[in-house]
Amino acid sequence: MKLGTRIFFSYMIVFIICFAYPFDRISGDLRTRYVEGIEDPLVDLANVLAGLVGMEMESGGFKPAKFHHAFERIYSRPLAARLHDLTKNRVDVRVYITDLSGKVIFDSTNGESVGADYSRWRDVWLTLRGRYGARTTRQDPHDPASVVLYVAAPLMVHGKIAGVLTVAKPTTIVNRFAAIARPRIIGIGAASMAVAIVLGMVVSFWIARPIKRLTQYAIDVRDGKKVDLPNLGRNELSDMAKAFGMMREALEGGKYVERYVQTLTHEIKSPLSAIRGAAELMEEKMSPEVRARFLHNIRTETNRIQDLVDRMLKLTELENRRMLDRVESIVIGPLIGTVIEAKEALIAQKKLQVTVNGDKNLVVKGDPFLLHQALSNIVQNAIDFSPSCGSIRIEAKTEPNALRLTIEDEGPGVPEYAKSKVFEKFYSLKRPDTGKKSTGLGLNFVKEVMNLHHGKILLENLEEKGLRAIIVLNCGSSDKPGGG
Repeated sequence: MKLGTRIFFSYMIVFIICFAYPFDRISGDLRTRYVEGIEDPLVDLANVLAGLVGMEMESGGFKPAKFHHAFERIYSRPLAARLHDLTKNRVDVRVYITDLSGKVIFDSTNGESVGADYSRWRDVWLTLRGRYGARTTRQDPHDPASVVLYVAAPLMVHGKIAGVLTVAKPTTIVNRFAAIARPRIIGIGAASMAVAIVLGMVVSFWIARPIKRLTQYAIDVRDGKKVDLPNLGRNELSDMAKAFGMMREALEGGKYVERYVQTLTHEIKSPLSAIRGAAELMEEKMSPEVRARFLHNIRTETNRIQDLVDRMLKLTELENRRMLDRVESIVIGPLIGTVIEAKEALIAQKKLQVTVNGDKNLVVKGDPFLLHQALSNIVQNAIDFSPSCGSIRIEAKTEPNALRLTIEDEGPGVPEYAKSKVFEKFYSLKRPDTGKKSTGLGLNFVKEVMNLHHGKILLENLEEKGLRAIIVLNCGSSDKPGGG
């Protein structure tokens, strides 16, 4: 399971655990909370009525029939009270009174209950003993919605308890309020869950994104790409990224030294063997002509080693760069002109015809020295592989946001087996004229220059004969590190 998915599910589990129980508790206790809400006004009503009835009993003016008639008028009054989403159209409060023994002496809604013994009901029993009396009773034992709430208050006559007055109210309105409120609560809960899911996804993406960037950085390093260390802000991941960068530099440094020592040793072994052989032979007696030839071989192989070392130093410096040190606007025409001018002697020696076409005023941003060296290497290869009296064609033209420079020659091109190797270090093809190979560092140098300039170098064989080298440079190249 991906880290982002794992974070998301962990977030949701924590959310569900923390909020599922409170939500269920609130939803389940909603009706109870409504019932508790109406109990307080019933307590007040019971005590007010008990006080009025107690005063009438003290004066001897309490008459149940008169009291009953008053309630009949109350129940028959027209009523249309709008209670939020509900309309109340009748008074549904019931009042009954018991004497000191618990027998009913008045009932506002049911005259048949007069004389009944309510002494065992909690509201009456507790109140007669000076305690708070209340109860809830179902009118229908099988219907939870038929609950009636009873709240009692003592009738005080001359400072003593003379009976109990109970106010009863059905919870029908409570049920209706709960029925209306519950879907709303569920809707709010569902909306909250949806928001939590979206926020969970955002948080998961936000946490996992730097890790993905760091992972991609490690993959690019593994693939040998020159990439910047991702900017992850100031946090633990940033410290990890810096550690990755230091580890990369350490590993690259070790591998770089090992690889270059091996390759340099391999390349120098051949000219050293030739020098040693020539030096050993010169210890013997030989004619001046032979000795001169051996000295010439020693100088040639020494120059070869010197050229190899110089090129290796330049390439090593280039490979260790992460960005361009110098960026200028370069007009492509003069750049091509200086390269051709430096090769005039070689061009004249092979009687080559060099033509430059396209827009010579095109401008590209980059390091003038490195671009000159890269173009010089490409032109040098074109000269080396071109036949005598051949031609080299150079053309500059624009592409969308890029400059395309092509160098075509009439040489043998690149064999199929060598196409995947020509940009590797020390890989070189034999020159048609001499049968010798170069250091094999020129095209690799060009590739590194292109990487630093966010450009690319391509080689493709022409249909009839010859090779086309294509250099593509971004017209908006900057001094940021190059990619692969």
